[in-house]
Amino acid sequence: MRRLATVTLHGNIPVMLRRPLLLALGAGLLSATGFAPLGLWPVTLACLALILWLVHAAPTLRGALLRGWVFGVGHFTVGNNWIQHAFDFQDKMPPVLGYFAVVLLALYLAIYPMFALGLAWRFAHWGGVRRPLDFGYVLIAAAGWIATEWLRATMFTGYAWNPIGVIWVPVPVLARAAAWIGTYGLSGLTVLFAGIALIALLHRRFLALATFLLIAIASQVVGRGATEARPDAPLVRVVQPNIGQEGVSDPDYPERVLQALIAGSGTPGPKPRLLVWPEGMVNYFVEDGYPAGWYGGVPAGYTRARIAALLGPRDMALVSGNALFFDRQDRLTGAGNSVFVLSPQAGLGQRYDKAHLVPYGEYLPMRTLLAPLGLARLVMGDIDFVPGPGPRNLNVPGFGQVGVQVCYEIIFSGQVVDRAHRPALIFNPSNDAWFGSWGPPQHLAQARMRAIEEGLPILRATPTGISAVIDADGRLVATVPPHRADAIEVPLPAPHAPTLFARLGNWLAALIAVSFAFIAIAIRRRAR
Repeated sequence: MRRLATVTLHGNIPVMLRRPLLLALGAGLLSATGFAPLGLWPVTLACLALILWLVHAAPTLRGALLRGWVFGVGHFTVGNNWIQHAFDFQDKMPPVLGYFAVVLLALYLAIYPMFALGLAWRFAHWGGVRRPLDFGYVLIAAAGWIATEWLRATMFTGYAWNPIGVIWVPVPVLARAAAWIGTYGLSGLTVLFAGIALIALLHRRFLALATFLLIAIASQVVGRGATEARPDAPLVRVVQPNIGQEGVSDPDYPERVLQALIAGSGTPGPKPRLLVWPEGMVNYFVEDGYPAGWYGGVPAGYTRARIAALLGPRDMALVSGNALFFDRQDRLTGAGNSVFVLSPQAGLGQRYDKAHLVPYGEYLPMRTLLAPLGLARLVMGDIDFVPGPGPRNLNVPGFGQVGVQVCYEIIFSGQVVDRAHRPALIFNPSNDAWFGSWGPPQHLAQARMRAIEEGLPILRATPTGISAVIDADGRLVATVPPHRADAIEVPLPAPHAPTLFARLGNWLAALIAVSFAFIAIAIRRRAR
């Protein structure tokens, strides 16, 4: 009979680890089910506890790192499966390449949990002496998780999708901790919760474990109602035309989309309205001053007049389209993924240009090297988008300062608001038609976390769903489900006073990580 490796994790509890890498991979795959659309957060907690256990049991640092990396590969492969769907809407690369893209991205992203767990293993084996799986080990794992999630959101332009703390969006009591410590700090607490549950299990303190789980489950029913809007609040109307990427190259596509948006925009009433449309849906140019050949027979003034006709005298519109940039010889040098302020008189106000662009989506890195290899952007066109200057507000008469975060920008915790000029709300136009069935609910969950962190309402407009009005506590005031043409018209939710996170940002997460590390060191010194 094949001999099994016996590892003692705590006290006299023997654990038989036949295939630790297979267990780590399975834990990683299942851990992603805690995110939307499944929302199985207890499974994520259990999987985090399992990987903490497996890493601590590793006989060498190399083994610990490998187990952490394999866990990350499974976690990010399942969590990012929606990326494959984006390859179905362009003809320069085969759609099957999307499956390879998901796995290749996971192979890279797995480095971050690997480092966090490797750091915890090193702490547990400091000085060549292996110590029990204790609170100090868990604290170092939590501190490392905070640090590496922040690094993942920062390195190589950053990929901040789905920090572990986002699993708590359906649990209001825990999710609202993000207003104090941010999402990365909440991720650290999540690892800490999993570790505490593991320690309770190893010590056979089942009553403590059951109490913790009951409190967590009961917290889901607390505070689910949306806040009441002020009686004098203006209205917001979010339009979802339910037109995806299919037929985007058809000659009638721009007109068909504009007509659908107009049809969903309703009519003016006695209260002022802010009309908002999804990302990139106005396919005609709305700015004046471009070389004449670029308008294709539909002048900017005509397009603006059609939109302005939908507005009452105190209404305003935020429409999303493209700006073009030319050099002095009228040669096109780039484009902006932009949001325009439009008045009832068809006048253009300020413009916001998306700053945090998607690599390989809105621009092709190292184009001169990669284009000859047959690689292309996922978004149609050969001209790369040009990044804007960063979080900026648009002055919208009658509605105040409106922060804008286009699509993917909303996922970056601590980077969505101009802190020197706090807006009254955030507008998040997006195009999630690329992202299958998992991407849109995950994107919405992350937008809700930004609302909690900043204490600001968010208007989220998408062409195919999920469009939503989110209040300053992250609760859904109203939504339009996927694949339905509809609109939301509700009073604008009020902002909160600046939260602690709105004042200090991710310095709070850093403070928590450092505090965890100091407490772990103090525990270790006391044990000596």
